[in-house]
Amino acid sequence: MTLPCTRTEAEALNEDSGALGDLDAPPAVMTCEVSSGWEVSAYFENKPSNSEIALLYAMVPSAKAVTPIVELLPDEDWVTISQAGLDPVQAGRFYVHTSTNKGEIPANAKALLIEASQAFGTGGHDTTAGCLDMLDRLKSSGARFDHIVDIGTGTGLLAFAALHLWPRAYATASDIDPVSVDVAAENAEANGVMLGQQPGRLALCEAPGTDHEMIARRAPYDLVIANILAGPLIELAPALSMILRDGGSLILAGLLGTQVDTVGNAYRAQGLRVVKQGGSREWPCLLLRKRMRFGWQRPVRTTGRTSQAPGDFGTW
Repeated sequence: MTLPCTRTEAEALNEDSGALGDLDAPPAVMTCEVSSGWEVSAYFENKPSNSEIALLYAMVPSAKAVTPIVELLPDEDWVTISQAGLDPVQAGRFYVHTSTNKGEIPANAKALLIEASQAFGTGGHDTTAGCLDMLDRLKSSGARFDHIVDIGTGTGLLAFAALHLWPRAYATASDIDPVSVDVAAENAEANGVMLGQQPGRLALCEAPGTDHEMIARRAPYDLVIANILAGPLIELAPALSMILRDGGSLILAGLLGTQVDTVGNAYRAQGLRVVKQGGSREWPCLLLRKRMRFGWQRPVRTTGRTSQAPGDFGTW
């Protein structure tokens, strides 16, 4: 179902889909700028009912006199199809491409093949590109990391990039979605990244946040990467801080520019501070550092416990 809308309504829908999100089978809602202005599209599992149509109208009152366009779409993998037309992305020293848009790889660039898939993180979004650029800046500044974890890895791209920059590190990557873990394993093979728990290899696991035996056992980490969303980032602040070594670095992305202070405050309360902001204005990427602690309060190893309450992840 498609309706015209104003830019203000589109931005509000990007922040909150309102009562549509409370439906038993909520639609995927997308907004975009078109030649005539802005429009919103809601993708339902079945033909939208009159009450569901009314809910969308309530979110875009400017379209109250417009007849909606309702069309039946074929049963396709629209996520993959929508990503298939992406252009290659260059961020820092990394050049991310699919098999159909490889083009000419720039000199001295590290090429990474990430096919369009149902996992997030093809490099085309500002959040992923911002993380790649931040990793490149850290390497250029002389930073060295020996224990790295990518929480919410998606396609595995950021973990591959980190392992390329610090090839002797113990590297771990996790995702709450089992499909993403499978996709990351396939992408690892396509890019020559060896899987395993030895230095220079990538250990993969399915986990909600940090809640996995392997993540706890391999902690503490001197570099933690989390490109997720603002809500989960805030919820995970205690857990991510717990697995980060004193003096360690944390890269956060997936938050909007309007959410920087809220997310930053959640981590300041855990003893971290924002030392650099990159990415784009709309989708910033934050680099934080954990303060050094001395004396009896300074943990040497992680406790192996998670600070997350069971079941919270279903509310994201």
